[in-house]
Amino acid sequence: MKTTLIPALRLTLVCVVLFMGVYPALIWGIAQLAPNRGRGEIVANNGATYFTQIGQNITTDRYFNGRPSAVGYNAAGSGGSNKGPSNPEYLATVAARVDTFRVHNPGTSQVPAELVTASGSGLDPHLSVEAVLVQVPRIAKVRGVSEASLRDLTAQHTEKPLLGLFGPEKVNVLELNLALDNLGKKGFGNPIHL
Repeated sequence: MKTTLIPALRLTLVCVVLFMGVYPALIWGIAQLAPNRGRGEIVANNGATYFTQIGQNITTDRYFNGRPSAVGYNAAGSGGSNKGPSNPEYLATVAARVDTFRVHNPGTSQVPAELVTASGSGLDPHLSVEAVLVQVPRIAKVRGVSEASLRDLTAQHTEKPLLGLFGPEKVNVLELNLALDNLGKKGFGNPIHL
C-alpha cells in the first residue's frame, strides 16, 4: 500500500501546484499584456457600459439584431441549450424565431441560421456579413437612411479572418449598432446595464 500511496500523493501535490498555481499565474500574466489587461473591451453609450465581446439583447427594428441566447446573455452562466436538432421543443423555438424574423424582415427568402439559433456559449457578439446584410432593408426603412450607407457602415466594421486565413469575416453587432447611432445621433433608448 505504501508503494502506491506515496507516489499518488506526490502526483496529487504536483498537479495541485501545477494546475492551481503555476498555470493560472501564467494565464493571468499573459492576460496582463492584452488590451484592458484581459478584462474585455468596454464601451460606453448614453451612460451605459457594454462589453464588446458579449452579445447584447437588442431586438428593436432600429438596430441590427444579434444571435439569440439560450442563457439570456448572462455571462455568469454561459452555455447553449442541450436540446438536439430533432427535439420537438427546440424545433418549435427555431420555427418561432424564423416566423418572428420574417415578420420584421418581410420579403426575406433565406433566413441565416445564426439569426434563429443560439450559439454554444449563448454570448456570441458576432454575426457573419450575410446575416448583417439581410437586415439592412428593415433598418434603412425604419431609420430613413439609404441601404448603401448601411452597407458601407457594415463594410467598415467587418473584421477580417485572423492573419487573413483563419475563420470567416465577421461583424461585431454591438460595435455596428453604436456606429449606427452615430449616423443618427440617437441612443439605445433603454440601455442594457451589465
